[in-house]
Amino acid sequence: MSNAVLNGLAGAGGGIISQIITYPLQTVNTRQQTERTAKTKSKTNQPSSSSDRGTGGSTLVQLVQLFQAEGLGGLYSGLKPSLLGTAASQGVYYYFYQLLKNKVEARAIARQKEGRGDGTVGMLSWLVVAAIAGSLNVLLTIPIWVLVTRMQTHTQAERKIMEARMESAIREMSTANLSESEMKAKLKELASQKPRPYGTFLAAREVYNEAGIRGFWKGIIPTLVMVCNPSIQFMIYETSVKQLQAKRSSIRKQPNDKKLSALEVFLLGALAKLSATVATYPLLVVKSRLQAKQEIGRDVMSRYTGTIDAIMKMIRFEGLHVFYKGMGTKIVQSVFAASVLFMLKEELVKFFLFIARIRHIRAIKSKDR
Repeated sequence: MSNAVLNGLAGAGGGIISQIITYPLQTVNTRQQTERTAKTKSKTNQPSSSSDRGTGGSTLVQLVQLFQAEGLGGLYSGLKPSLLGTAASQGVYYYFYQLLKNKVEARAIARQKEGRGDGTVGMLSWLVVAAIAGSLNVLLTIPIWVLVTRMQTHTQAERKIMEARMESAIREMSTANLSESEMKAKLKELASQKPRPYGTFLAAREVYNEAGIRGFWKGIIPTLVMVCNPSIQFMIYETSVKQLQAKRSSIRKQPNDKKLSALEVFLLGALAKLSATVATYPLLVVKSRLQAKQEIGRDVMSRYTGTIDAIMKMIRFEGLHVFYKGMGTKIVQSVFAASVLFMLKEELVKFFLFIARIRHIRAIKSKDR
């Protein structure tokens, strides 16, 4: 098994486990990002309350509220395509990342033999490698994430639609000659309506009916720009790993002592992801807005025709602070998920290598017999 395939499989396995652990936080964060809130009349353009901001309180409060309202099904809405997307994304990313990394490192060694350079890979090279791997990952897997976003925000969208219907019904009943009991019965009937079941197939059909095949690549521009997120993440991670290994080697005076503990990998992964998330979060909000269901309410502020249109309307109707809605939740979710992913990936690589070594030893022994 090649090094690239090995890292691809390990990345997919680690990604699936970290996704399952942190998925409820991801669901809450997506709903925070896609909740529309108009500017207030105050000079600061800040909402007057937590409910106005669309956050409804702390992340923990929202998790509890979501569980009470929709159960585990709400917390894990869209989990199946998300796990498929995570496995595909991590597998594709780590495969191409390791493939390109091997080539870059081989080239650096070749240059050293020619008397050019010290045989190490520079930060710019890491950035380019991560960017190319990330771009290939985005182009191949974005349709899955469009469906995941739709499924995570479906209940939220349906609630907005039901609120609009309720307001419309109240206006119609106020002009009609209905008795108080008839009005109460009508409103009770509307209030009892539940969001329709919403699976992967229905989400895919809805996306196709709205925009055709192109709908599955909604948000591709900000997503491609967001390739700099894993690029920054892996650049910081690889650089931190090298610095820590070099420091350890100099202290222990053992050049070959480069192994990091699971805890060290966890912490370095957290640091790398935190830095990348803070830098690129506004693009993530724009992407989520574009991929979520657009028919939320009847206001023009709720419908976007493209990336530039979304950015301009978000600034005009909601203010600059909207680009950082739910960032606290995202930092907790993404940093923890990335830390678990890095740790599990490295441990899985070690496990796969151990299994391969055992098989190799057994093969040698069987030949000797």
